[in-house]
Amino acid sequence: MTTLSPENSLSARQSASFILVKRKPPIDKTEWDSFFDENGHLAKSRDFICVNILERGLHPFVRTEAWKFLTGYFSWQSSQDERLTVDSMRRKNYKALCQMYEKIQPLLENLHRNFIETRNNIARDIQKLYDKDPLGNVLIDKKRLEKILLLSYVCNTQAEYQQGFHEMMMLFQLMVEHDHETFWLFQFFLQKTEHSCVINIGVAKNLDMLSTLITFLDPVFAEHLKGKGAGAVQSLFPWFCFCFQRAFKSFDDVWRLWEVLLTGKPCRNFQVLVAYSMLQMVREQVLQESMGGDDILLACNNLIDLDADELISAACVVYAELIQKDAGESPRSLKQPWPRGLMSFNFST
Repeated sequence: MTTLSPENSLSARQSASFILVKRKPPIDKTEWDSFFDENGHLAKSRDFICVNILERGLHPFVRTEAWKFLTGYFSWQSSQDERLTVDSMRRKNYKALCQMYEKIQPLLENLHRNFIETRNNIARDIQKLYDKDPLGNVLIDKKRLEKILLLSYVCNTQAEYQQGFHEMMMLFQLMVEHDHETFWLFQFFLQKTEHSCVINIGVAKNLDMLSTLITFLDPVFAEHLKGKGAGAVQSLFPWFCFCFQRAFKSFDDVWRLWEVLLTGKPCRNFQVLVAYSMLQMVREQVLQESMGGDDILLACNNLIDLDADELISAACVVYAELIQKDAGESPRSLKQPWPRGLMSFNFST
């Protein structure tokens, strides 16, 4: 069974109630500042803040600072003076990485064919981005964004560049002011989310968990998908590669979901429950029309302009259902074989 404790069951009940009550206003600057004492040390528990972020979200004026704690850019135990020192260090480290890149760039061009190919892919992807708002105001600096993506590719040995990173990095650039903040927040985001959106690391794991979760919670739907071949669930990989950003109606909705993923609340691997909730939106259509992999992907791609709060609420209810079902049934009581894959998936906090 999933690794769950009584505390996690309580979180599940709290998560279920999240959809039943009107959400309180997001955490604003005044309230955020009240979480710290006069020296900038945390006066509230990290758990208290993360639960409030899950249930309420962050005001845009707070998001930049809060994300530095959520990603690990700043330590939750740090003082204001220590954070100033850390930020200065990260700025210097970023500058040193840029200087290193400039020195080794000719070597990379001559000896590494993949570097030139990746650089061209990044340049093409960047040009596809809409860099202006509806009023014609410039939103992003494409040259700066391209430089940060290239540096990230060269420095990050775990997460090679993949399509979609340019859109994700753009959202980080929109959130913060300086390039070193954009660079480091993106690196920490990947680490904090266990490289969940990286094709060769987390995406396959997420799809396996999703498949097992469907079998556990919705056997009828699982049987239909199984009859359509292994590709039915595997075709949903774009959700994880793009970290769901193309499903929402605004950047604020994307940030809202991402910051919940960063809290680790209500559970680890919450992105799998989000994907399950989205799949349930097309469940009846898939069954009625007996859809296979390509048609399922098309139906799922039509899930756009979603509201992040509603999706988070739905996923929290799925978590509560998972807790209840997992606690109420034993392997012997199940008529079908126990899905042993679920036993190794950690949905605990």
